Amino acid sequence: MTSKTSVRSWLAALSVPARLYLGGVFVGASLYKIALPYEFALSIATYQILPLEVINPFALTLPWIELVVGAALILGFWTRESAVLISGMMMMFIVALILALSKDLQMSCGCFASQDTIDEIGLHTVFRDLGWLFLGLYVWIADDGRFGLDRWLTRRRQHV
Repeated sequence: MTSKTSVRSWLAALSVPARLYLGGVFVGASLYKIALPYEFALSIATYQILPLEVINPFALTLPWIELVVGAALILGFWTRESAVLISGMMMMFIVALILALSKDLQMSCGCFASQDTIDEIGLHTVFRDLGWLFLGLYVWIADDGRFGLDRWLTRRRQHV
């Protein structure tokens, strides 16, 4: 085994906890939004970014995407694709946070629970989301599919 292969193996192995954590964050975030779409729609409206006619469809669709992509990341299924989608969502969330902060909006992010139970957004929220963006990009770059369903499916296709 060359040192380059060894480094790749370690990077892939280290991507597993990142993938499990990030997938768990997205699954956890989706559950409240799926259970309470009205509250999530109010959170989206508070950002004052989207036109009103788009808010309800967005509030009904986004949580299911978060659930499916988060679960896929946990299972190691379509790992790199899921990491790209999560990274894209994180970029969208970061832009929304920065826009809300630039407008001096006093609000919660609407990420995990109702607005009544969460702290207000601030730079700490942006940095948290930047950390999750970094994890998504790391999984996209480093995870080679060997520790999840991707590997199992690849082996199965090779034996058919």
